[in-house]
Amino acid sequence: MSQTSAVAAGTRIGHVHLKVADLDRALGFYCGVLGFELMQRMGSGAAFISAGGYHHHIGLNTWESKGGSPPPPGTTGLFHTAILYPTRPALADALHRVLTAGIALDGASDHGVSEALYLRDPDQNGVELYWDKPREQWPFGPDGKLSMFTKRLDVEGLLKQREA
Repeated sequence: MSQTSAVAAGTRIGHVHLKVADLDRALGFYCGVLGFELMQRMGSGAAFISAGGYHHHIGLNTWESKGGSPPPPGTTGLFHTAILYPTRPALADALHRVLTAGIALDGASDHGVSEALYLRDPDQNGVELYWDKPREQWPFGPDGKLSMFTKRLDVEGLLKQREA
């Protein structure tokens, strides 16, 4: 595959839209646990939620999935939705919310460029909660290329950032 040109530097992922089995249950997780704000609800079929009053960061719908089950392992589809927090204390607050709700983590990693928590929403969609470290802390090799890694994240140390 040949690359003709690079995508524009300001390009970003604008939102994710998830198929869910139960809209109220999904809203309970994304709004009730994680703290997103409900911007608009379209009956029992769809809802749009955001952080900070944006029109929506996450769309949830039951149009093709009401009462459905998650895709079986070994099939293609979304691996996870990554939610970027602005600071380490904000990520620590999200961790506190998740643990208080009794939701288990699938993992917690330091990637050198970021710290990330991995879990599942009520529909078993993968969710990553993370914050980016300042660029001057990113690991670069002697050749100047980024050298990300995966190490165990100190979850207790992260939780202490919430109290700071």
